[in-house]
Amino acid sequence: MITRSVMRSALSGTAALAAGVLVLLPASHPAAADSRTDPVVRAPGLPAGAAIAVAGAPGTQAPPGAPGAPGAPAAPAPSGSPAPGGASSPGRSAAPSTPARPGAAPAAAALDGSLLRRDGVQVLPARGTPAPPELSALSWLVADARTGEVLAARDAHRKLPPASTLKTLFAVTTLPRLSAHAEHLVTDEELDDIGPGSSLVGVVPGVRYEAADLWRGVFLSSGNDAVRVLSEMNGGLDTTVKQMRDKAKLLGALDTHVVSPDGYDAPGQVSSAYDLAVFGRTGLASPDFVRYSSTLDAEFPGYGGTFGIMNTNRLLTGADGVEAYPGLIGVKNGYTTDAGYTLVAAARRGDRTLLVTVMNPQWGGVHAVYEEARELLDWGFGAQGRVTPVGSLQPPPAPLPPHPTVEAAGPEPGPVENAVRAHPVPSTTPAVHARAAGPGAGGVLPVAFIGAAALSALALFLVRRGAARGGRDR
Repeated sequence: MITRSVMRSALSGTAALAAGVLVLLPASHPAAADSRTDPVVRAPGLPAGAAIAVAGAPGTQAPPGAPGAPGAPAAPAPSGSPAPGGASSPGRSAAPSTPARPGAAPAAAALDGSLLRRDGVQVLPARGTPAPPELSALSWLVADARTGEVLAARDAHRKLPPASTLKTLFAVTTLPRLSAHAEHLVTDEELDDIGPGSSLVGVVPGVRYEAADLWRGVFLSSGNDAVRVLSEMNGGLDTTVKQMRDKAKLLGALDTHVVSPDGYDAPGQVSSAYDLAVFGRTGLASPDFVRYSSTLDAEFPGYGGTFGIMNTNRLLTGADGVEAYPGLIGVKNGYTTDAGYTLVAAARRGDRTLLVTVMNPQWGGVHAVYEEARELLDWGFGAQGRVTPVGSLQPPPAPLPPHPTVEAAGPEPGPVENAVRAHPVPSTTPAVHARAAGPGAGGVLPVAFIGAAALSALALFLVRRGAARGGRDR
């Protein structure tokens, strides 16, 4: 009987201790949802909408009538594919019949640039908005310089010789690398191999020039000699060409191939209305670029003194019978035999700045490039806010980082699991959880089992002792 009594006491103590251990353990929680099936969870960092990001604008639903919106026309054909019903003819609007809401958010289908890859005029105006002017230029584009939204374009990615408008890329590449007050003594060798018939500002060998003087020679007189000297100051012609190629790729201007930094005709040297607009918009973010490109006239160093130079952009100066455009910021004009007349121009009106590119007008004479740019600016200021953008000058978004590899076998962890690993889910019993997470909490369970084992050993000892004593009592 003594033995049974001791056994019952030992078992009761062990059960009580086990119950106490269970009380100390934190309460259980429902399992977190599997990230592969939970529709609420979204992996961070994924783009919400358009492939081309517009500054400050998250992905939004396409406005009524825009490509990709419910009831809208089918998405445009890929580059090189004929448009439904044939390619758009020059000067003819490619807009759908459903109007876009004024001030509407850009359509994702338009911002991915697919419309700009199509042939002909691309524009998505609201009902009642005039179509863009009919122009003779082989390629043109008009965009909002602040947002980068392309309001309309014709053959925006057509590769054509750029002439001196390529100096916009030269400037945005090299201006940040050279101090305006850096000086350089010009040598005869640096002016060798300048193409015949090149536009020159009049750089003189043996004269020491500041970079600021040379930049005025580039923007006002389109001086290829000034470009050559600045290239030498930048590390050489080959280095500058490589930097320009890298800069174009960085900006998403993939139609451009640089052979000569001054834009002089060279085999394989091409750009596009889209790329030139990208370079012009990049330049407008630089106060130095804006100051040089909008300067009307200046004094340039020469033999023992200076001489006057004037900006050759007639839309800025109003020279030679071309009326100056109000609010023009300049940017850059050009001409070569292969390229014809080319122009990148920006103008400000109120709080809006528009940017246009015109490449190689086919009729109208030497002034046609300015007059067609004028027409585009007038149309753009009137149509802004009444058209859905057909593309963006923004560079493409950086690629997402590679997905982390899973070393351990088993299913790949999802966003929920990753988040829980980084930030454990709070307990539903905070006080108990806090104790469990405190210093030494990891020893609660082992101590409990050690105590239970000690009690069991003590009970066994007492049982054996009682049995032995009982034997002696007999």
